[in-house]
Amino acid sequence: MSIRHYTPRRRRRGLSQRARVTLGASLALTIFLQITYPLVHGTLLQYITIATVYMGALSMVVHAYLSFGPKYAWRYFILVVLFGYFIELIGVHSGWPFGIYSYDSSLGLSIFGVPIVVPFAWVMMVHPALVAARRVTTKWIFLYGGGLLAAWDLFLDPQMVSAGRWTWEVTGAHIPFVPDVPLSNFFGWLLAGCAIVALLNVVLPFERRKESASVRAVTILLSWVLFSGLIGNLFFFDRPGLALMGTVVLGAFAMPFIYKSWLGEA
Repeated sequence: MSIRHYTPRRRRRGLSQRARVTLGASLALTIFLQITYPLVHGTLLQYITIATVYMGALSMVVHAYLSFGPKYAWRYFILVVLFGYFIELIGVHSGWPFGIYSYDSSLGLSIFGVPIVVPFAWVMMVHPALVAARRVTTKWIFLYGGGLLAAWDLFLDPQMVSAGRWTWEVTGAHIPFVPDVPLSNFFGWLLAGCAIVALLNVVLPFERRKESASVRAVTILLSWVLFSGLIGNLFFFDRPGLALMGTVVLGAFAMPFIYKSWLGEA
């Protein structure tokens, strides 16, 4: 009979106080800016729109770094900025894959028709989609992540079109309850979302840092997007049909991850 030496698994230690404050403050400011969105107008609204995107992107890059390390964070940031810019560049100049659209100058400095802030919106959105997809499924990560991004845009696009940040040429079917956004935009987001999530799933590591952030920040952001999309469209933007449809579609993708996170399984 032999006596086996038992070595207990090392538990991941929590983040430092400074790291928790940095992540929490950036996420809280992102949500605060979104809360103020329906309460302001004019130039201030323009600045808040742009600031929300940059702050949201920062909070997700910080979470990526604190959860998965510098290699994940830098690869993620560079790949998504490049992908977001070039897919939008193709879209603006060819109409594929989203449809025919153009950006307004109120989004700030542009390069060949694509505002610089736009790729940072992709940075804000893709990390939560990838994290959620990796924890809900193993075989269909690209499809789950792409569907989550397309569902998220059901709330985002009508809001930005209503504010005049970009305009669409709608010649065929449109998003239900949103006559000024073509249905092709949803399928374009689904296609592009599947592509970028599939790429990142191959390139980015799965393993978390020994001292890593939990998925709580992603859970909070997705829960907020779902809640604010419902409340905002019901009570502030007068789009009850979109409020219900968007909540059902986005909820179908977000809630499995949110539920697992609440149970501590994600």
